[in-house]
Amino acid sequence: MRPVDLAREHGLSAQAIRNYEDAGALPPAERSETGYRHYTPLHAQALRAFLALRTGHGHQHAVEIMRAVNHGDTESAYRLIDASHVALLAERDTRAEVAAALSATTPTRVTGQPLTVGELARRLGVHPATLRTWETEGILRPDRPTGHREYGPAAVRDAEVACQLRRGGYPLRQVAKFVESLREAGGADELSAFLDAWQDRITARSRALLAGAAQFDAYLTRQA
Repeated sequence: MRPVDLAREHGLSAQAIRNYEDAGALPPAERSETGYRHYTPLHAQALRAFLALRTGHGHQHAVEIMRAVNHGDTESAYRLIDASHVALLAERDTRAEVAAALSATTPTRVTGQPLTVGELARRLGVHPATLRTWETEGILRPDRPTGHREYGPAAVRDAEVACQLRRGGYPLRQVAKFVESLREAGGADELSAFLDAWQDRITARSRALLAGAAQFDAYLTRQA
């Protein structure tokens, strides 16, 4: 099978197939006396496995998985696969935490006086410098009745929202945008859409990991 024939099945270029082989995602192909590569059904299944793994694990991670197994290091390939599942489980748990944190549309109830920078930092388990960074990014809006930062109920809510979103891996700019929209909309509609979209991404990745595992298992079976 020529590179162009293998590529045509998946809508790829022949050069892409050669690049995948050079990267280790495909096992080495036999060469003719004139240097042309010859691919077999094993290569075709390797390509299917790689493309399926790429959807769930990402390009580089999928390359590392296939490279490991093509070098005979199946244990490392399994570890890489397991790492993606662990990361997805952590994200699923984080989404649940975020959903719990954002489920209330009223400001967090804080007893006593408004919190200082140090008090709020201890409440969230972050460094005070982190809160100042969030303020610079527009995530927090502390009061300054005496010239010093103080965080009332609304600011504490925003800080708790930001803390959970950062745990979920969201960049500061996106956290700031969501917190602002939560302020403006009162939280309900934006919250629902945000959590639903996040859940959809998690579900899609779970299905992709399953599909990748099926193709990878088929490759291991053919390789044996």
